[in-house]
Amino acid sequence: MRLLVVEDEKDLNLLLQKALKKAGYTVDGCYDGEEAQLHLLGAEYDGILLDVMMPKKDGYTLVKELREQGVDTPVLFLTARDSVSDRVKGLDLGADDYLVKPFDFDELLARIRAMTRKHAGNRTNRFTVGDLAMDVGQRKVTRSGQEVPLLPKEFSILEYLLRNKEKVLSREQIEDRIWNYEYSGSSNNVDGYMSRLRKKIDEGRSQKLIHTIRGIGWVIREPSDQGGPR
Repeated sequence: MRLLVVEDEKDLNLLLQKALKKAGYTVDGCYDGEEAQLHLLGAEYDGILLDVMMPKKDGYTLVKELREQGVDTPVLFLTARDSVSDRVKGLDLGADDYLVKPFDFDELLARIRAMTRKHAGNRTNRFTVGDLAMDVGQRKVTRSGQEVPLLPKEFSILEYLLRNKEKVLSREQIEDRIWNYEYSGSSNNVDGYMSRLRKKIDEGRSQKLIHTIRGIGWVIREPSDQGGPR
């Protein structure tokens, strides 16, 4: 999943980016509300971690404008402003959650998982298709009960496929969601990851779950719906 960290304290911003990347997220960071708007124009995010007090455009104003524009990306406020009135204001403007600094990182991760699964219409962070199961919280994937070891990018791509089960995802969509702005590689890199992922998930099995749709992209499907190109 791709997150945007908007925090004007540079050390905290970089610390959050590093920790979230270690937890398996694709992360971009910026330092004010106007810069955040530019990021949101250029990419699709699964969640925004947003400070309130920032230069150029504060968090309250940014959320208000996003909601007025119909942008429903989940927003979690991270702020030192801990009064009830501040929290009420943030939530009423359209934020999904509010976490007061300083905070425990494990709690932050739990709140991100809760916020994003609610937005996606899921009650849990566990996804299944056929005999394949993914537990996002534990970073674990199994097929027929046997654990499938995945590299971080492979895990992220599979999670994106599972969150969009039965939908064909293009190379560009996968690249945009899984790699951040610092990525400067070729889109062929996506093909390489997809090839290795399909081998780990499907090789040697009669029921294939990940399918290539020539000229379009890839899709993960239930075994009972395996028609069409592979």
